[in-house]
Amino acid sequence: MAGAVGGTGGSGWTWRPVARDPLLARAFHSCTELRGRFYLVGGLLAGGAREPSSDMVVFDPAEGQAVRLGARGGPRRSHHDAALVGGRWLCVVGGWDGSRRLATVSALDTERGVWEAWTAAPGSYPPAGLSSHTCTRLSDRELRVAGREGGTRTQRRYGSIYTLRLDPGARTYCYKEEGYHTVSRSGHCAALLQSPGPHPGHQLLLFGGCNSAEPEVAGHWNHGKIKEEPPVAPRLMEQLASLVSSGQGSRQGPRGLRHHSCSVVGPFAVLFGGETLTRARDTICNDLYIYDTRKSPSLWFHFPSADHGLKRVGHRTCLWNDQLYLVGGFGEDGRTASPQVCILDLFI
Repeated sequence: MAGAVGGTGGSGWTWRPVARDPLLARAFHSCTELRGRFYLVGGLLAGGAREPSSDMVVFDPAEGQAVRLGARGGPRRSHHDAALVGGRWLCVVGGWDGSRRLATVSALDTERGVWEAWTAAPGSYPPAGLSSHTCTRLSDRELRVAGREGGTRTQRRYGSIYTLRLDPGARTYCYKEEGYHTVSRSGHCAALLQSPGPHPGHQLLLFGGCNSAEPEVAGHWNHGKIKEEPPVAPRLMEQLASLVSSGQGSRQGPRGLRHHSCSVVGPFAVLFGGETLTRARDTICNDLYIYDTRKSPSLWFHFPSADHGLKRVGHRTCLWNDQLYLVGGFGEDGRTASPQVCILDLFI
């Protein structure tokens, strides 16, 4: 499984397989790194499946091994998102349970190995139901939730923005709708990046999930407001900087892309795969996009691949130990889940 970008400068990229296990074969799951392990929750085990999985698999990238966690009472979910709280609780937010879209929070206490159903605090105003949304950590107790609410018959013509506050001591959560909206999006991704230009700070950008090619700002914070420390990946950052300066990528952003992956690597947002809304056939993609925020205005770089074995939708990428991992997703047929874990290799 490899995709390369050729050129006179010898620049290229590939997804290099490093592990394979049937337990990992799923799509539209969540994948969250905690203490050097990837926690995979739920998802669909095959295309066309109506019932999401309720199991949890823990993958150890150092050992290349996956095990099913025996915690009982796991939520049956797909098209959800997950975030860590207090370095201990893995909070699963919203998603599809096989019959409806939810806005509830279920939390795995990773120290006790027990699932907990947290309750809504007084004054919480939850969304009508969430699926294919995003949850981004702003602090250890606060998430920013973005995405379209409800089903296809009840969804609004715009996307709502919510702040979700989590209290692990009380086992409660509280939604507050923000006073502004975004373009109606579903299957998008979100990236918390430092703002370019003379006034440093942070901005939350939404990519894809609609026909627009441009990212949309779903929040802006002045310098010092965001305390989140992203994983350090100096080698990968250097390689991405070399790749975008190689002249091999076109200055083109993704248009009409959904159910792709996104990981923040320093000043770069790295997007891969997904499903395009611009074609009726051959909709699953194998393209690598890099969004470079080092200067204002930020720039897109597009690195396509001719390898159909790279096509992925409903997958996840995870940054750990200066490497970007690709986990799960359906392949070219949109039905067969990949059991592989791969690492992004960049050749400069």
